Amino acid sequence: KITMNKRNLFLYAALTALSVSATAQTMNITRAGDTTIVKIAKSPKYLLLPIEEGKDEAQVMLDNGKKTDTWMDVRLAQGKTDYYVPFKLNKGKTSVVKILNLKADALALQKGQLKLSNVWDVTNTDYYRPSYHHTPSYGWMNDPVGMFYKDGVYHLCYQYNPYGSMWGNMHWGHAVSRDLIHWKEVEPTLYRDPMGHIFSGSTVIDKDGTAGYGKNAVISLYTSDSKENAQTQCMAYSTDGGYTFHKYEKNPVLKPFDGVKDFRDPKVFWYEPLKKWYMIVSADKEMRFYSSPNLKDWTYESAFGAGYGAQPNQFECPDFFELPVDGNPKNKKWVMIVNINPGCLFGGSATEYFVGDFDGKKFTCDSKPSVAKFLDYGKDHYATVTFSGVKDRVLGIAWMSNWQYANVTPIRQYRGANTLPREFKLFTGKDGEIYMSSNVVSEVVLLRRKYKRLPNLLIAHERDAENVSVSKENAFELEMDVTPNKAAKTGIVLYNDKGEKVDIYFDMKVGRLVMDRTESGTVLFGEKSEPHKIETDYDERAEQKALGEKRKVNSINYQNDFALGTWAPLSLCDSDTYHLNIFVDKCSIEIFVNGGRISMTNLVFPTAPYTSIKFYSDGNRASFKNIKVCELGILKR
Repeated sequence: KITMNKRNLFLYAALTALSVSATAQTMNITRAGDTTIVKIAKSPKYLLLPIEEGKDEAQVMLDNGKKTDTWMDVRLAQGKTDYYVPFKLNKGKTSVVKILNLKADALALQKGQLKLSNVWDVTNTDYYRPSYHHTPSYGWMNDPVGMFYKDGVYHLCYQYNPYGSMWGNMHWGHAVSRDLIHWKEVEPTLYRDPMGHIFSGSTVIDKDGTAGYGKNAVISLYTSDSKENAQTQCMAYSTDGGYTFHKYEKNPVLKPFDGVKDFRDPKVFWYEPLKKWYMIVSADKEMRFYSSPNLKDWTYESAFGAGYGAQPNQFECPDFFELPVDGNPKNKKWVMIVNINPGCLFGGSATEYFVGDFDGKKFTCDSKPSVAKFLDYGKDHYATVTFSGVKDRVLGIAWMSNWQYANVTPIRQYRGANTLPREFKLFTGKDGEIYMSSNVVSEVVLLRRKYKRLPNLLIAHERDAENVSVSKENAFELEMDVTPNKAAKTGIVLYNDKGEKVDIYFDMKVGRLVMDRTESGTVLFGEKSEPHKIETDYDERAEQKALGEKRKVNSINYQNDFALGTWAPLSLCDSDTYHLNIFVDKCSIEIFVNGGRISMTNLVFPTAPYTSIKFYSDGNRASFKNIKVCELGILKR
């Protein structure tokens, strides 16, 4: 029995009568209790849903009467429409779409707001969409996941929400490339299902067919997440080269033996000495190792990480691989990548790593627990993982954002971009510790277009080079060799004609490379930042209160959680001259020093392209040589 007041009765009648015709397609909207039912005869490919960010999520489902039918969380428009997203229908057949938790008078249910279409237009509408970094055509993207290389193709999967540009409905989006630069978006690899969200994971090539799906089957291990089922590890397999996946009928393949809540992000690798598979999975503040002969049956081996590295932290998104030290194939070490949220020096999320030995049972770190080694010293570098199946190189990609403000960046059509792909190598530092460099891949040469050389400079004060970049896309690379000599502070400022600027400098008094983005353009959204509870609880401790909030103390020129400067220790470098490669794109700057011994990745949102450079020093002469400005861009193929 349904009871309605006069106003809701009027709305019910209006909704019931609403019928939209489009090339013989009809859409009838009715309401039964709290459920809105949208019935579409001779369905086109899509129902276009109006989205209003900041509103509560409604639940939307294509009802096919199957166990696999899944409710998706969608922020349907209530008072205004920010943008649309496509919802796939049963093309050519009758489709029934059900909607829960949306009031009858919501804008989305008014005449003409839900639209039928055979076309989804992905023409870019965002000013800040990068020119040469990978982004989804629409929707939300965070962690890269399940990356692998097979048959000459790099497969990049990623945490993806196709129903809005905020986090939710975790799928594995999918893009492919033959050169790590030109990416083509294809259908998602894995879709959210009734077991839960499809969280992070990894993919391997099962060359011997150990899982039972034939030689060279492509196997993905991923975390399924839901309130009902908690976090468990599941498997999916592909026999067509990694384009179509089938979920294992006996999922999950692994549950936590102690019921730990945060149990996710499996990284799987083959360990040749013992000829079996290993999985490393994050378990709160440690990583756990499991082994398996067939990728289905897993045995616990050991754990590592409690009390290690940056504090406070939450371990997530591991990776594990072997590399030669200083290029010596006879001296190899294992590297454990641990992505942490929180744990970044400057607040929020970051990537750290540990170097040591692995014997098939446990990992032993070479460094003391208190030693924290960061892979990148910016604030927008997280969830770094590597491609499986690549020979002779270890290649990784990170998500270019920070969980403190990722949902509120000034972007609408999409949110989330990936870093340029990077190659990892181990080197011995001046202190005897082994560190990992992270340098842009050599394939970046494919981006380089016109370039101009600037004269060598010996500067005591400042010198402007105006309009050296003419890129309307704010896409260029700046390369140079900097020798500070006796200067205590020297560097460059990238700026535009609106007075927005980024200050990149060497602070030789404390031995730091600094990038200050406090005046880089749009920065006020940083006031909407949401620090992690682990972070704020740590700051509430009496001993930390006396020092100040940790992320603010560590940052340079802190204004808010976005408007600040980040820094890296110059002790990682091995000379008094610093070779810089600075990659600028629409909304990011990536800095690589001395072949990636330092990398620093930060978002920026200038309202006009940076066109000019100011070189400066503190009164002592600093040298700037081999200065080159190169326009960057993707050539369509």
